Amino acid sequence: MNEYRIDGMTVKEHLLKLAENGNKKFTESLNPGVEHVLGIRIPDLRRLAAQIAKDDWQEYLRTADTHYMEERMLQGMVIGQLKMKDTEAYLELVAGFVRIINSWSVCDTFDFCGKQRFVDKNKERVWTFLEQWMASDREYEIRFGVVMAMAHYVDEEYINKVLQWMNRISHEGYYVKMAVAWALSVCYVKFPQPTMQLLENNRLDDFTYNKTLQKITESYRVSAEQKAVIRGMRRPSTGKKHA
Repeated sequence: MNEYRIDGMTVKEHLLKLAENGNKKFTESLNPGVEHVLGIRIPDLRRLAAQIAKDDWQEYLRTADTHYMEERMLQGMVIGQLKMKDTEAYLELVAGFVRIINSWSVCDTFDFCGKQRFVDKNKERVWTFLEQWMASDREYEIRFGVVMAMAHYVDEEYINKVLQWMNRISHEGYYVKMAVAWALSVCYVKFPQPTMQLLENNRLDDFTYNKTLQKITESYRVSAEQKAVIRGMRRPSTGKKHA
């Protein structure tokens, strides 16, 4: 199989060159347990992704490797640059990327091409797409659905659906729990009343629940009075779920 090249170099050669100006140890510290981390700086990866997206991106995706964490990340970044008229074909590419996510940073550096404009144009279809991942049993697939729901659906129309999903998700993965807590804190900032109702009666495990409260109190958009109430809601960490 012929390997895709751009500017006369393979993608792996580009990545190894970019890694020379990266920060391997720091990136590894942010992604504990993830193997084959190069430590490439995100802006450098995005510039390479933009080049590939303007070139023969089909050939790139067909031959792309997943050995290095940044190779996975780059695939998401390239897909995030593609302007495709066929929504289903585009979501199929995104789905292929979601299945190779192996760290929170690979997950969280992705966004749809067109970002909120793309979502707003295909609101119901993309929501169904995200529900598919939130219903998964795999840690990073769930995180993808949660992070994208948080980024694009915490609005008047979808807030109740987002809250219902956050309450429904049950997974022991640390990066799922952190994503749900993050999403709920954003929900609280934007829609405090319905989110408070959920916090007063929910199925969240103690870690996720308490982490949600912590993230809410860390927000500069929450008043001192609200933070005092939130701090008073903390549970003892028993590890048990509340019905």
